[in-house]
Amino acid sequence: MLRILLFLATNVAVLALVAGIFRGLGLEQYLASQGIHTDTTALLVFCGVMGFAGSFISLLLSKTMARMGTATRIIDQPATAEERWLVDTVGELARKAGIGMPEVGIFPARQANAFATGWNKNNALVAVSAGLLERFSRDEARAVLAHEIGHVANGDMVTLSLIQGVLNTFVLFLARVLGSVVDRVVFKNERGHGAGHFLVVMVLQVVLGILASMIVLAFSRWREFRADAAGARLASRGAMIAALQQLQRETQAHVPNELPDSLTALGISSGWRQHATRLFLSHPPLEERIEALRRGL
Repeated sequence: MLRILLFLATNVAVLALVAGIFRGLGLEQYLASQGIHTDTTALLVFCGVMGFAGSFISLLLSKTMARMGTATRIIDQPATAEERWLVDTVGELARKAGIGMPEVGIFPARQANAFATGWNKNNALVAVSAGLLERFSRDEARAVLAHEIGHVANGDMVTLSLIQGVLNTFVLFLARVLGSVVDRVVFKNERGHGAGHFLVVMVLQVVLGILASMIVLAFSRWREFRADAAGARLASRGAMIAALQQLQRETQAHVPNELPDSLTALGISSGWRQHATRLFLSHPPLEERIEALRRGL
């Protein structure tokens, strides 16, 4: 909770600073000179509320949506030796990382994968696929679990949501400001907002949203290196490298990703997918992650 409050305070300060910069640069005066009378501070606050609302609702519902999206079965009472090992291992790693015991689950997927989610690092969910438990050794599976516990301990889910909230805010804000300018200057609309304004706003939200997603994905790639390093500390460097190498073999065999798109960034692997550019990857290439661990980064 403290982490959320601190980041909220930081982002409120950022929005206040940006509003001050806009006023200092005379943005409102410029818009007024073009016949566009807009209170940029009020618009920024409105966009901030709208931008953060969706991000935080998604964060608060993340565990529920993840369970539903993957058909994850929560292990309340271990029924097999494998389930007992899984719960005990997650508990051991959580204590080592200094976080509360997460819920533990298994989801029915052939692909070897795992994910962690939740708004609170002391009330998270860690789940692994049936395929991972079937094909990974205990040491490799333990390293994967350590990687996911690393995400939880680092507060990655909260940070990712807050970054998304800030970017949502600026996408909404810039789309509306630029939409007003184009409506006035290009379409010569002098009364309120015409059809050109709404068309430009919709197009810009899509374009700016794509650019914003690149920033979110860049953070997602960076946090994978941090989670790998956490996995190496909590399990061992050799086991973490071996787990990534096993994931690499499955990727090279073109085993498809079975996580929903909304959860791909939460998994240890994005699976085999074709991408036109690195900018749209949620995870760094596995060879880069392995090399980073070998170099001790």
